[in-house]
Amino acid sequence: MKSIRIGTRNSALALWQAREVARHLQNNNYLTEIVPIVSSGDKNLNQPLYSMGITGVFTRDLDVALLNDEIDIAVHSLKDVPTQLPHNIEMIAYLERDYPQDILIRKESAKNKELHELKLATSSLRRRAFWLRHYPTTDFSDIRGNIQTRLQKLEDGDFDATILSLAGIKRMKMEIDYEMLPVMISAPSQGVIAVAGHSDKPEINEILKQINHAPTQICVEIERNFLSTLEGGCTAPIGAFAEIIEDQIRFTAALCSLDGKNCIAIDENFEYDPSENFGEKFAKVVLENGGKELMAEIKSQI
Repeated sequence: MKSIRIGTRNSALALWQAREVARHLQNNNYLTEIVPIVSSGDKNLNQPLYSMGITGVFTRDLDVALLNDEIDIAVHSLKDVPTQLPHNIEMIAYLERDYPQDILIRKESAKNKELHELKLATSSLRRRAFWLRHYPTTDFSDIRGNIQTRLQKLEDGDFDATILSLAGIKRMKMEIDYEMLPVMISAPSQGVIAVAGHSDKPEINEILKQINHAPTQICVEIERNFLSTLEGGCTAPIGAFAEIIEDQIRFTAALCSLDGKNCIAIDENFEYDPSENFGEKFAKVVLENGGKELMAEIKSQI
């Protein structure tokens, strides 16, 4: 069989993730070739994602390459992937989740400030809303770009700290001080590398299934079904995290208003049943308890 062409964004972190998928495939004796593609989301670093009016801004160019047979598979940070996929594109494999958490990184001059005193840089509506839930007087600045770009903007900008995904810091092996943020619920499927394939390439898709981590798949499908049922796309302030603890799954999630004042939360433990759509089930509970009105309010404000 010829080399499997692995499509990826061309940032340092995305290339690391593509190499990780390549390593898994090579361990199963398959040849691979990495094909970097510049995404629209990487080209526009000044505009917050939510104002660009589209979901899938980081995945669209890889989708096009996949549909045009320029690549055989596409590697994504799963939290960037919309819950509605283009026709003929499927999520085939999920690598084992490593670090799902959000972390706080401060500049040196803000080391001694209390959390409520910090001026924060983040363009994530989820991070802003969940932070405002606890620290309602916080001032925010928008910030975009890869990890290195954001850290440089932190040093140069008029703000005290930023919030990043721990996975990116760990994968890039960056020696940097950070603080864990228990007030945050991760974005659905945060910390997961996923591989998309074309439905017309069953042979390659069967190969991909060999590197799939089933427990991770179970958890992220619950999270993404929760997100999909709320119709949040990837811009509404929605957090969702499922984890397998012994023979049970714990699912924590929340939908928050943009100002953080109104949050509808879920915290459930249950035994997994593959025939039941737990994400949809818990999202309906949120919708029936004020979530429908809250989603309408959020959409009118974005």
